[in-house]
Amino acid sequence: MSNQTDPKTETIAETENYLAWRAEEGDGETTYHLELNNVTLHFFTEEWTEFLDLVNLLVKDTRP
Repeated sequence: MSNQTDPKTETIAETENYLAWRAEEGDGETTYHLELNNVTLHFFTEEWTEFLDLVNLLVKDTRP
């Protein structure tokens, strides 16, 4: 019998040292996670969207 509270996870992107993944929680909430060496950041959907907006601004600002 399957435990329906176990989240369904999916890797979004991965490098040698970093990992971004998504979890579909049992309550219907989607959470996003960044593993950066020994630090893990956890985001709810609204926070993840804002974080991606920030990263896009950083990328635009640092391109030659």
